[in-house]
Amino acid sequence: MKVGFIGLGNMGSGMAVNLLKAGHEVTVYNRTRSKAEKLVEQGAHFASQVADACRGDAVITMLADDNAVEGVVFGDGNVIGSLRPGGVHISSSTISVALSEKMAAAHAASGQRFVSAPVFGRPEAAAAAKLFVAVAGAPAAVDACTPLLDAMGQKTFRFGENPPDANLIKLSGNFLISAVIEALGEAMALVGKAGLDQHQYVDFLTSTLFNAPVYKTYGGLIADKKFEPAGFAAPLGFKDNRLVLAAAETLRVPLPLASLIYNRFLTLLARGGESLDWSAFSQLAAEDAGQTVLPARKAD
Repeated sequence: MKVGFIGLGNMGSGMAVNLLKAGHEVTVYNRTRSKAEKLVEQGAHFASQVADACRGDAVITMLADDNAVEGVVFGDGNVIGSLRPGGVHISSSTISVALSEKMAAAHAASGQRFVSAPVFGRPEAAAAAKLFVAVAGAPAAVDACTPLLDAMGQKTFRFGENPPDANLIKLSGNFLISAVIEALGEAMALVGKAGLDQHQYVDFLTSTLFNAPVYKTYGGLIADKKFEPAGFAAPLGFKDNRLVLAAAETLRVPLPLASLIYNRFLTLLARGGESLDWSAFSQLAAEDAGQTVLPARKAD
């Protein structure tokens, strides 16, 4: 397929490479041109503007937040104005349910198709084509996108015809991951203050009661205190936390744990943790217990 790819950050670059490996004709656009050039060296076409990435059968956006997505989709030389009738916009960004609804309506009004396909997995999973994809959209549109989704992920899960439903799935999933991080942080603060080996503790947990990738990945990061370089930066985790709380407010669903995690993120960012991995907020439980773990807030 001829596909455009917009957004070549930690996740997008690996996803675009896997499209090339699968034999698709890929045109890439990124605000920072140097990131696009690395893909061009591997066979991608270079798009000097957003519109140039929208000339094929489909365009995929993988951007940081609602503002970035809105700028690309509705701004000057935008996706809406450049994608051909019947073309498909696949949104893999973690965005609000409200923005997904807005894009679905705008694409329909322009005779285009919109598929929401956010992904689960860290950058190493994106590079290895091991992402899990949650997709929602009109069945014919999702069918058309399947070769692209298969190239980027290890399994795709369909959640019906309403694109925003996939975004809610993604936000709820990230909320659950953040809840695991908080629980691990508290439990490891407890055993750590007692003088027990946290690595041994994580190995025990992930070999018995909690034999799941999320516990292994984040348990290892917390035990190693390896929060730089960030696979998923703290401000992005905070953004996702705000979005799940916004969705919950709309649906009138209390999320007490998400509210607690909101304040964990806010504390981490107030202390200058913008460059750290989002799992760094796990260390706040240890600090509550009198253990100094994170660096002090930098002076202005």
